[in-house]
Amino acid sequence: MLETEALKSLYEKHCKHGFQYIYGTAGFRYKADVLDTVMFTTGVLAGLRSLYLNGQTVGVMVTASHNPPEDNGVKIVEPRGEMLEQSWEKYATELANCASQSYSSFETKLQELVVTLKVDTKKSGGIVVARDSRESGPHLVSAFKAGAQVLPTVKIIDYGILTTPQLHFLTSKTNELPEGAEIGEQLYYQELLSAWDQVTDLCGIKSLPFHLQIDAANGIGGPKVMEMLSQSDFFSGAYEVVNADWQTYAALNHLCGADFVKTNQKLPHGISSSGNQAANQISCSFDGDADRIVFYYCDAMGHFRLLDGDKMATLFAKFFQDLLHQAGLQDAIEMVAVQTAYANGSSTHHLEKVLGATVKCTSTGVKHLHHEAVKSDIGIYFEANGHGTVIFSTKFVDTVNQRLAASTQDISKSHKALQLLKLFTKLINQTVGDAISDMLAVLAVLSILNWTPQKWDQEYTDLPNRLLKVSVPDRTLFKTTNAERQLVSPAGLQQKIDVLVSKFDKARSFVRASGTEDAVRVYAEAASRAQADSLASMVGTIVENS
Repeated sequence: MLETEALKSLYEKHCKHGFQYIYGTAGFRYKADVLDTVMFTTGVLAGLRSLYLNGQTVGVMVTASHNPPEDNGVKIVEPRGEMLEQSWEKYATELANCASQSYSSFETKLQELVVTLKVDTKKSGGIVVARDSRESGPHLVSAFKAGAQVLPTVKIIDYGILTTPQLHFLTSKTNELPEGAEIGEQLYYQELLSAWDQVTDLCGIKSLPFHLQIDAANGIGGPKVMEMLSQSDFFSGAYEVVNADWQTYAALNHLCGADFVKTNQKLPHGISSSGNQAANQISCSFDGDADRIVFYYCDAMGHFRLLDGDKMATLFAKFFQDLLHQAGLQDAIEMVAVQTAYANGSSTHHLEKVLGATVKCTSTGVKHLHHEAVKSDIGIYFEANGHGTVIFSTKFVDTVNQRLAASTQDISKSHKALQLLKLFTKLINQTVGDAISDMLAVLAVLSILNWTPQKWDQEYTDLPNRLLKVSVPDRTLFKTTNAERQLVSPAGLQQKIDVLVSKFDKARSFVRASGTEDAVRVYAEAASRAQADSLASMVGTIVENS
């Protein structure tokens, strides 16, 4: 660790006083102009985490995802590509807030962490870092690197601008592959495209059955998805990317992107309803850092039809359930779908009653869903906003490989199902929700099933719902229980919500503090669009007045 004078000099250059930080569901996320201090301390903490894990490389992503351009944030990624170990979120918050108070407070907390965690600061470690396309990114990465310098034995690799899932992927590969292996974003493209080619060859798919439009939210997903698809002859002429102006900072997530489409339930800027009415047309939207995706089309009447995270979860559940039966693994492999309270009630009913799948509900935030999903052999998790993935256990991989080895010469339906199960473990980025990887996986499933967007949509009908964002003076006052479906604070507010819900058909509503913004989110669902809108508005009003 640096000598006191050098440490103090870096601290004084990068840290400001007077701001309180919280490591939320997606790390630290605030207006960019208050992030210098927390970027510095995150550099320190990421180095400590690497040393604590005996030198394994950890990842750091500087992003604010779907938030407005003036926001930014940072999160730490575990060596296998997962979110930061939850017990360390407290350390990240404490170190940042001590630095926000004074140098002596910061130094004391740092020394305390080193002792408490028994970190050998003389060992070697590693950090890989990347950022999204926000204007504040370069400055904040500099503050982060200054913090990492506090531990000189920790080596930093800066990958520049990446999507969040690419950073998770490269973090995992850095720890998985032998030293000296060539690791970079090209490895990401090669792995996904190789899996795609093998899936399409196995299933005799020569071309996409529909034209694809990609709304890239004017974020970094635009150039990255174009870079990848340009390397594949299969996709030549089969797609177009709109809202790909990632270098105009103010355009990021503006009137476009997954959050805009999901929240407003309408087409983004740049995509018209006319082309989306055709059976051979499907569109999708990424968010700013390309870790979320939603699909959509327009029906024959020109009405917008959303295919969100719930629809993706049910699509994958049906597909993998069918493959397991074809492979004779339905009794050997456990498949679970993990949802949050935001999941549409119809999707949960379809999973449980029509598909017969096991469904678990967790608190909002992919870290909670991921933690639950890894307990199963196939864990399918998607938030309704389109953030999610599918996770396959070691037992699953071993079982599939063993069955394949025993049926090498077999050309039966069972053998093909086993091959597809294995290939989808490569096509899907299991480290985190990934708009590009999820896009390919959905396109592959629809192509294999020979489904149009309309056929996918008709599997079940969503209950109309509305999601509102209500600004409040202090979001921390809103505390929940029962996987965030019930309020325990402010006192009496849940009872008022229950009274309103009882006035509508097939209704439910809940309120929770945002994990990424200074706001409270209100979700309402009912039998008709008018009822859902009315319920959301009424609940929003009582929240505002609480």
